[in-house]
Amino acid sequence: MNQLAAVKKFSHVKPEDTDYKGGGLRDFFLYRDLGIADATAGLARAHVIRLTGPCNPEEVSKLHYHDVEFQMVYVLKGWFRSEFEGEGVHTFQVGSCWIQPPRIKHTVRGYSDDCELLEIVLPADFKTVTLEK
Repeated sequence: MNQLAAVKKFSHVKPEDTDYKGGGLRDFFLYRDLGIADATAGLARAHVIRLTGPCNPEEVSKLHYHDVEFQMVYVLKGWFRSEFEGEGVHTFQVGSCWIQPPRIKHTVRGYSDDCELLEIVLPADFKTVTLEK
């Protein structure tokens, strides 16, 4: 089956349609769902992530990986710093985009108080494995 056939319906989400909500992967992230998971029957998820500041390294710097097939992140506001296994530390500014290979080990190293990210992942529901407490 063509994976694009998984797009089941038209989806249009306006800013006033959704709020930022907690309860996601990280306590210091708020997520605004963009309706992609529902429209694709779980093939993909897209959300805007608002990081809550100030950054607390003891809370955010946990080595982990995501059990995904695809993960892309784009910086909408502020800056974000992360360290990736075999790739080192990278600081991403507004307009920066990166793709993380499936299951790459990484950790958050810092972010600005106004940081917002657009993230697209496949599949919509996936497991995050924390490697250090």
